[in-house]
Amino acid sequence: KKVVFNHRPRPFATAYRDSDISIVDISAGSITPLVDQPGPDRGSVWSPDGKWIAFNTSMSKQYYFYRNVELAKIPADGGEITVLTSSFDEYPNVFKWTEQGIYLNSGQRSLIPLFLLNPEDGSFTKVADTPELIIDVSFSEDNKTAAVTALDRTTLAEVYKTPLDNYSPLKVTDMTAQVKDWPLGTREVIAWKSKDGTEIEGILWKPENYDPNRKYPLLVNIHGGPTTMARPMLIANFVYPLMQWLEKGALILEPNYRGSAGYGEAFRSLNVRNLGVGDAWDVESGVDHLVSSGIVDEDRVGAMGWSQGGFISSFLSTNSSKFKAISMGAGISNWITYYASTDIHAFTRQYLHATPWDDPEIYAKTSPMTNIKNAQTPTLIQHGELDRRVPIANAYEMLQGLRDMGVETKLVVYKGVGHSLSKPKELLAANWHNWQWFAKYIWHEEIEIPH
Repeated sequence: KKVVFNHRPRPFATAYRDSDISIVDISAGSITPLVDQPGPDRGSVWSPDGKWIAFNTSMSKQYYFYRNVELAKIPADGGEITVLTSSFDEYPNVFKWTEQGIYLNSGQRSLIPLFLLNPEDGSFTKVADTPELIIDVSFSEDNKTAAVTALDRTTLAEVYKTPLDNYSPLKVTDMTAQVKDWPLGTREVIAWKSKDGTEIEGILWKPENYDPNRKYPLLVNIHGGPTTMARPMLIANFVYPLMQWLEKGALILEPNYRGSAGYGEAFRSLNVRNLGVGDAWDVESGVDHLVSSGIVDEDRVGAMGWSQGGFISSFLSTNSSKFKAISMGAGISNWITYYASTDIHAFTRQYLHATPWDDPEIYAKTSPMTNIKNAQTPTLIQHGELDRRVPIANAYEMLQGLRDMGVETKLVVYKGVGHSLSKPKELLAANWHNWQWFAKYIWHEEIEIPH
């Protein structure tokens, strides 16, 4: 009889920060505002009896990019908002509100368990943590059985069936059979101390027939976001041929640097007014940890990343001497250049707590271009022609700066795509370009890209 929906006041990328919630009465054709407050409010679901709406909200927090998103409830007829997750230090992702409670998942360090929230008192129960990454849950009509999509470090995503009163997943697909003959290696979660003493976790990929008594090349794959997370997955790929490098005999490190999701709001806040600087500490200390353990050849270390990972890669390019090659994908080279032309201006205002005109020093401290004269690492720059999130001026600025410093560099512009390479031809080309670049500087091989 009624539909609850989320809406934005304007058709712009930044308008989600002003999103609100309303209810449509279908028979009357009327729309009644339900939640109308500053900040983003969205992700609404009904209670089983139709008397309540649960929704995700910033509760008008000023810095919602890195602070916790709350889950709250409000009477469906309107009234006072009650926050349910004040004691839960991470992002809740709601699946369904049933008679048993509200089912949701949330990143917890590098894993993703399933939780049940009691909407009366806000208490949480962990329902399941196997498989390690529970991605999606669908419920039978009587809410007694669930279909769970999940994966872990030894499988692709599979669908499981389980009773909800006694979680015992029965696998009903076998997608992993497709890769049973591949040289997949292993994944493990490791930890180390960063420069300032902060504990950092990461995922370490090891090749088949790994020998702890030899030293391997190391390739560091830095995730974007920054509030996403590296996870122990069997196969993870985008524009970086990770599986092929693994087969070639490399170690791969995916660090959950400060700012990553899964470790709580305080950890996500550690790169506020510290972007790039603290992130670089976390990546470099991860490299040092593996070098000191005797399993990495420090003369064959490379780094790469896309979006925020591209920014950190560019920061390393101008501030570090640890790497023999770097790939900067859709990365920021200069926060002022970025701020003036991006489609989400609020990002820098929230992380740097200023505009460039208020505090040019913090924009300089955290910008890769500030230390361009220190650059020495061969750097591949990859960028989508139509990128509005990180406009391509950032790529041209880094390219010219590296050229002026005599650093080996190359820019590849992928035609007709934006921030994420969404066309198969461009994705394949980007993989080839990374394969070629790191082959040259890590393995000292010349690769001819097929046409």
